[in-house]
Amino acid sequence: MDSISGGAVIARMLRAEGVEVVFGIIDGSYFGLYASLRDVGIRLVTPRHETSAVHMAGAYARVTGKLGVCIASNGPGAANALAGVAVENGEGNRVLLITSWRRAAIVNPDRGGTYQYFDQVAAIRPMSKSSEAAESFDRVPELTRRALRRCRIGRPGVVHLCVPEDIVNGAFPETGLSLTPPERYRRTVRSAAPEALVREAAERLLQADLPMIHAGSGVLHARATAELLEVAEALQAPVTTSWAARDVIDERSELSIPMNLLELNTRVRNDADLVLALGTRFGETDWWGKPPYWRSSDEQQLIQVDLDEDVLGQNKPVDVAVVADIQSFLSALISELKARSASPGLSQRRAKLEEYAAAKQEGYAVLGEMLERETELVNSARVARVCRDIFDDDAVLVADGGNAAVWANMFHEVRAPHSMLSTFKFGMLGAGVAQTLAAKVAFPKRAVYCIIGDGAMGFHSQEVETAVRNDLPVIFLVLCDRQWGMVKVNQEITLDPQKTLTEGGLPAEQTINTDLGETRFDLLAESMGAVGERVSRNQDLEPAIRRCIESGRVCVIHVDVDPVVHKFAPHLADFKQMHLEPGGA
Repeated sequence: MDSISGGAVIARMLRAEGVEVVFGIIDGSYFGLYASLRDVGIRLVTPRHETSAVHMAGAYARVTGKLGVCIASNGPGAANALAGVAVENGEGNRVLLITSWRRAAIVNPDRGGTYQYFDQVAAIRPMSKSSEAAESFDRVPELTRRALRRCRIGRPGVVHLCVPEDIVNGAFPETGLSLTPPERYRRTVRSAAPEALVREAAERLLQADLPMIHAGSGVLHARATAELLEVAEALQAPVTTSWAARDVIDERSELSIPMNLLELNTRVRNDADLVLALGTRFGETDWWGKPPYWRSSDEQQLIQVDLDEDVLGQNKPVDVAVVADIQSFLSALISELKARSASPGLSQRRAKLEEYAAAKQEGYAVLGEMLERETELVNSARVARVCRDIFDDDAVLVADGGNAAVWANMFHEVRAPHSMLSTFKFGMLGAGVAQTLAAKVAFPKRAVYCIIGDGAMGFHSQEVETAVRNDLPVIFLVLCDRQWGMVKVNQEITLDPQKTLTEGGLPAEQTINTDLGETRFDLLAESMGAVGERVSRNQDLEPAIRRCIESGRVCVIHVDVDPVVHKFAPHLADFKQMHLEPGGA
């Protein structure tokens, strides 16, 4: 009689779902799973830490629109994955995490003193969309189907399936085993919006004086960037984005209101008498959709579209609430707009776009003053700008760190959809290292580079070896100021604001544990088989990047940035203001 392991069943089901790659560290507790991945043609990419595996799965899902899958072994492996679960679920990335567990007879509940055991199912449940265990072989297909189905329902997030080691590795009769194809256990078509609501949305958008579009990451997950642009062009409506959705539109477009121009964003959001909100929750970094950063809801209509009905009207009162896939809704809206006469207010809208274009240039000029500043060490502003000048338009930028991520965001220009990664909601230091590798797995022919702080790089610098081992030629630019810069400047302003602003900071003995020793990231990279470069002057930055590109290898550039300039990243005061309730309410 033929036999099969629980792991082999899961591998076959993943293959049927179109999964091509899984991220995770090998362990004997689920040999039956990862050995079967090879049998069904699924690539296994193994990082050096389970948290990295979860971040890789999340980044892969975000840039491809596919399901990101990762694995972690029981006990310590699952514990290591917890930080990644919290982040990727918070960021809203479609991830399936499969973990092993100790044998079924001694877990749930623990017999007492069980080795490498904790209740990982219960621990993961509150930080994920779903967390369940298949504690018998007969239930493996059923609970795997449920997990895969939940991955596709509502807002993306992390779904966890745990399988005891004696089930994932054991041999069970294959006779009578029937694996249902995906189209017979989950929805395989997009959730469409009711026609009446599409018509109402079109009517309101055409009749509004100055409509605008606010795009969230739901647009990226729906792969709806082309439809977004078509609707914006038809309406001549400016597009603002949440932080997490910055790469939905080419920022050179006259319709784009780039996220790094905060004052202009506020102006546009107050001018608009109607907002079409797509896949956004109006979260804290969107100022909750409240005045004075947004026009009062008494004067501003809201059409909100999301797969998650729970967010509709949650933070900003809604006039037309639509539960639908963003691409499906926009496609229907495009058809409806084409069937109607053009808006009578198009000339007024175009005139407003011209005003915004002039304001964009004024905002860029202010940023440009920072860019031109001469510094003894490297000016942090120049790193992102030089990279933008060198790399192709579709290159993927990963921004990681505190001030390093701020500098990268402020001086980067998005030119292609699905070309930027970070942890916009969590600000998770070090996650960008793994995100960079996943982006290269997803897009082997596109350039991928990461601008990261030395503090953040210290969290997961071992993954440089992962990049080398897996032939993922990415470039890391590590901005080294040898301090927790964002924390340090906040400490200094709290302790002595006048001296901080006039002298650039306080003596080291007056701050609290904010200084770091130097790590030579170029030499560390070389020790792991990568190319290492060190740059300490502005004029040496571009040649170093070009040498790295020409090498075709994994590269780490240790960039010595001016520690005082680096601390005072642009818009830090605005960032702090975001964490206060607008209007004091």
